[in-house]
Amino acid sequence: MEEAGWAKELFASVDVMDTEAFLDFLEDDARFRFGGAPVVVGKEAIRSAIDGFFASIKGLRHDIVETWVQGQTVICQGDVTYTRTDGSEVTIPFATIWRMRNGRIREYLIYIDINPLWQGHIA
Repeated sequence: MEEAGWAKELFASVDVMDTEAFLDFLEDDARFRFGGAPVVVGKEAIRSAIDGFFASIKGLRHDIVETWVQGQTVICQGDVTYTRTDGSEVTIPFATIWRMRNGRIREYLIYIDINPLWQGHIA
């Protein structure tokens, strides 16, 4: 697995808000946590969480700064630019930790302060 290219492919699926393509990167029993939200388990629960979030924004774009690999763990740091439903944008730094199994993500943890997305705006 070429991690940098793989990470770009994963984020490309997110940036076009293609939930099905995103889910292809995950194990069936994957665990997913976005910021301070509760952990969701399994593709159906993750689909629901992702679709709900996508419905609250107009778009997004990830810019990867750096990716590190340690055994079966991939850490990715970058910036994500969200387009709000009113067309305004906000860029927020993020980090993800992916714990891998069989070439797919078994645990996906997103570390981000999402509050700037909602400040002064109603989704």
